[in-house]
Amino acid sequence: MRPITRTIRRACGVVAAGVLLAGCGLLDGAKNGNGALAGMDMQRAAERADAMFYATVGAIKPEIEWVHDATTTGSCDVTRYWTVMTAVSEQRRGNFLGVVERFWKASDYRIKMVNPSKDLPTITAVSADGFGIMVTIGYKGQAFFEVTSPCVDKSEVAKPVKVANGRTYEGEKPPPNVHSDFWSAETPVPGPTPSS
Repeated sequence: MRPITRTIRRACGVVAAGVLLAGCGLLDGAKNGNGALAGMDMQRAAERADAMFYATVGAIKPEIEWVHDATTTGSCDVTRYWTVMTAVSEQRRGNFLGVVERFWKASDYRIKMVNPSKDLPTITAVSADGFGIMVTIGYKGQAFFEVTSPCVDKSEVAKPVKVANGRTYEGEKPPPNVHSDFWSAETPVPGPTPSS
């Protein structure tokens, strides 16, 4: 029953954030005659989404273990998803989200929403070129990231090139199963977040 609850909670969060990101006029970049971001197709948008995610998780220290999840395409957009396999304890979720939010602000992303919910904390932001990015922490402290492109030219989309730093799973990902002495600790952070 719990995996079903996790899936439902994640789906609700993804839908709510997707509606928020899609309806907020995120398309800040230059458009072509069809209303799509000029000079970018779905494959290049997926690569940009990947780069945004890799930069974000690269800023999280100590390192977390993550795996690729789905890629979806709409009529003119693409969304990449990732699942974090490192358990983030309730006591460390604020620190985790704080690291992500600070990195996004330093990267000139505009923070669109911060939901401090105890059960499903979420942050959504948008880059200057209109890519929406979101992090949610769900069931058992499992973090999920997604990046959605603005409208771009239609094209085929390949799987991500970079290999995930976590093990490979067939089908649905399990609850977080990687322990971190820092992120999984059930005590508050005694001082500033470590830099390595």
